[in-house]
Amino acid sequence: MRAFPFLLGAAASAAAFAQPATLVLRNGKIATMNAAAPVVQALAARGDKIVALGSDREAAGWIGPATKVIDLHGMLAIPGFIEGHGHFTSLGEFRMGLDLREARTWDDIVAEVGRAAKQAKPGDWIVGRGWHQSKWDHPPDPNVEGFPLHASLDKVSPDNPVLLTHASGHATFVNARAMQLAGITRDTPNPAGGEILKDGAGNPTGLLRERAAALASGVYGQWQASHSDLSQEIARATEECLSKGITTFEDAGSPLATVDVFRAMAEKGQLRLHLWVMLRASNAVLEANLDKYRTIGEGGGYLTVRAIKRYMDGALGSRGAWLLAPYTDKPDSTGLNVEDPTDIRKAGELALAHGYQLCVHAIGDRANREVLNIYESLFREHPERKNLRWRIEHAQHLSAADIPRFAQLGVIAAMQAIHCTSDAPYVLLRLGPQRAEEGAYVWQKLMKSGAIVGNGTDTPVEDVSPLACYYAAVSRKLKDGTVFYPDQRMSREEALKSYTWNNAYAAFEETVKGSLEPGKLADITVLSRDILTIPEDQIPATDVVYTIVGGKVMFQR
Repeated sequence: MRAFPFLLGAAASAAAFAQPATLVLRNGKIATMNAAAPVVQALAARGDKIVALGSDREAAGWIGPATKVIDLHGMLAIPGFIEGHGHFTSLGEFRMGLDLREARTWDDIVAEVGRAAKQAKPGDWIVGRGWHQSKWDHPPDPNVEGFPLHASLDKVSPDNPVLLTHASGHATFVNARAMQLAGITRDTPNPAGGEILKDGAGNPTGLLRERAAALASGVYGQWQASHSDLSQEIARATEECLSKGITTFEDAGSPLATVDVFRAMAEKGQLRLHLWVMLRASNAVLEANLDKYRTIGEGGGYLTVRAIKRYMDGALGSRGAWLLAPYTDKPDSTGLNVEDPTDIRKAGELALAHGYQLCVHAIGDRANREVLNIYESLFREHPERKNLRWRIEHAQHLSAADIPRFAQLGVIAAMQAIHCTSDAPYVLLRLGPQRAEEGAYVWQKLMKSGAIVGNGTDTPVEDVSPLACYYAAVSRKLKDGTVFYPDQRMSREEALKSYTWNNAYAAFEETVKGSLEPGKLADITVLSRDILTIPEDQIPATDVVYTIVGGKVMFQR
């Protein structure tokens, strides 16, 4: 193997090592994601940048008295995982509430809320997240559309308002006390883009679908403002991400106030992993603030704000995804359009005017088509603007006619492989087999058409673990051992690229991260097993051993 020094030429190469490296990894398998040197044994970094790649023999020349040397003992080192779509502070908040992802019945959840209510102070909100009615062993009794009624929560928490967010984040279940505080009664009309689910007698069940959830979450937010600590949420999220090998987190929508906290932390050198942030605010607020908030690599490369987030529809699990044809298991519904397409188009105009990417949540085939139509229209009106890398977040269910449009328009499909295996048990119920095969989580169809497909977890919708998501990408295997449309599986290399270089490219950061090359950031994840070669069923047992951000070990198992 040969070294690839940061400086070029023989004299420059010698000059590159006039000072020793600050960090050396050796005696490992280092998968660089760089075709010029795909696998090397050793890597050297000085400060936050990689300065050389090569052999163990060459590594000896990079080491000085103060160099930190890590013997990999044959372990696999890869470019640091980039979480391509998640909700950073929500992850921290989730870790401070009830984790309902493993609940097998509604009764399990009621019992957990009851335990929390006994420990809560009077008037405190009890919050949790992660429940999914399609993953329970049996439907609750009584129920409406498979969702429970709030009376069961009222019995165990009569005085404390309860707010339980659906696993998708696109529905909320509340008790009577929460509805009372939110002013929700049988006469409350459905807000635009949302639905208050009611029983046969016209009474609210407690389920608030899509934008109706804001009726209760807005009241909770007012209480939370004086009872929560954003810095603690950031700390919790940071620790979890680092422990799972994540060196960059692409945050899928934060308000300006949260970005203010990120910026203050970046300026003080307090961020411990890289954040790339989408702004989530109204068009009026954005128009007045986009120039002020746009920043690239603030705080020594730790914070970038250069994208806008919008929502075209909801989620498939809560039947909020906007479809071209009705749901197979709810023929009277095609889902919900949660934001006015005219407003989304206006956001696109603002993005063009101020140098931002536009990132629009779209899950259903109708939602994806509407977003692609908006993008295509704006691109035609501005032919001088090239390489915009606008994104569709999720792109879960597509019409066959729209699959090639991603590559044709240069639109990034910012997908989450873990959603495929997590959602598969109810996808056939919602869509039927023909539509599911045609366009559900069609990674290979998109890639073969030339599209860039990113990867992530949408945390806290799913565990933020890249390894679990990687396994889903290469196996598409469900808990019962079946494989969901195996022709759409990624290869090991494709899955790793989707979590590294592709995500970097989707954020205009491929020149500084996404592969291990001289001059790029020394963002590195070291794994206990070689996920590129081990038997597929061993991938979930792999551990993150080191997470290195900017040449510094931020996590060590």
